[in-house]
Amino acid sequence: MGYNVEHIGIAVKNLEHSIPLFERLLNSPCYKTEKVASENVNTAFFLQNGAKIELLESVDPQGVIAKFIEKKGEGMHHIAFEVPDIVAEMARLKSEGFTLLNETPKQGADNKLVCFVHPKDCNGVLIELCQSI
Repeated sequence: MGYNVEHIGIAVKNLEHSIPLFERLLNSPCYKTEKVASENVNTAFFLQNGAKIELLESVDPQGVIAKFIEKKGEGMHHIAFEVPDIVAEMARLKSEGFTLLNETPKQGADNKLVCFVHPKDCNGVLIELCQSI
């Protein structure tokens, strides 16, 4: 069984600069901004044909997004898949040998529970599982 792509996360240095850029690029307004304390980020969302683009700006110079940008520059950070039961999917992936970056789901942006799968197990791509609350 496959899951739909829920969103693609893009790390940016500055939402104030990036929101207008993506509004022009996508010819679509940013429909939501949100601070996600659990990840030390501010986010901005765009909807494109049912899929979302999430811009992520670090609020902590030592945060995960700030370190990502320092190492790799701005760009694609993760792909998120919507799952119906995040706990069951986490158990399945763990049994398949994948490394989860959190042992239990945590509160993410956009009213979701989230868990991340280590990129070393996914050809260098950070995977996010998300379930609507």
